[in-house]
Amino acid sequence: MGQITATLSKTVKEFLRQKPVLFWMIAWPIIWLLIGSFSFIGDAPEDVIPYRRASITVSMTAFILTLAGMANLPGNIAQDRENGLFSKLMSMPVKPWKDFVGRILGLLAFSSLSVILVMLVGYICGARFSCTIVGAWQFIGFLLLISFASAGIGMFIGTFVKHTHGAIMTGIGICVVTASISGVMTPYSSLPLPLQDFARVYPISSANSSSIYLLAGKDFAGYNPLGAGQITLTIILSFLLFAVGLIIYSKFCWRKK
Repeated sequence: MGQITATLSKTVKEFLRQKPVLFWMIAWPIIWLLIGSFSFIGDAPEDVIPYRRASITVSMTAFILTLAGMANLPGNIAQDRENGLFSKLMSMPVKPWKDFVGRILGLLAFSSLSVILVMLVGYICGARFSCTIVGAWQFIGFLLLISFASAGIGMFIGTFVKHTHGAIMTGIGICVVTASISGVMTPYSSLPLPLQDFARVYPISSANSSSIYLLAGKDFAGYNPLGAGQITLTIILSFLLFAVGLIIYSKFCWRKK
């Protein structure tokens, strides 16, 4: 546990020390949350507005977790490569899986703080969530699926994009583009049919729609993402992305030159 704890602590401290990370993970989602909560409400009835703001808030939590996995994680991996940390670790009796677990736990800890802050700001802005205790646990489960899928893509980026700045910007680019075309940053109902099909398959957007369905209602999800087949597909693809990313990370980042 010593190595896992050390890597976890190191990862969280590095995130907290970097102002760009704090901006992208906390300030940027809150800015978009404020814009969406007061500019994109339209002529919705008064009793609908709190739930529309809730759907926007949930989408911002999904965006946070996606950004963390696709940009912060590969940036952290690339930085350690540039600093020569991997070369040092490979010369020591250190197991790759312990390093990986520490990184993921650090990422989840920092991301959880960001999610809590955004949910709090959303509530202050008038978002109201309709959810049971069971639904709340299901919501947490879908957030974890988003984290796993994003981390899988992030490990792939961090493994093959060698420099820190390049890894971060590549991750941000992929995150923003996929969020824009899959219903995370835009309503599912506003997407053309080909992109709606993509949104159902892309596990991050599917998990986001499931979270919106649970906390804001089916009208804001655009479709029912809680069918057995859809949930099974989301779980399988999330863990598949995670497993592929982990295999690539373990094979290439820990390969001796």
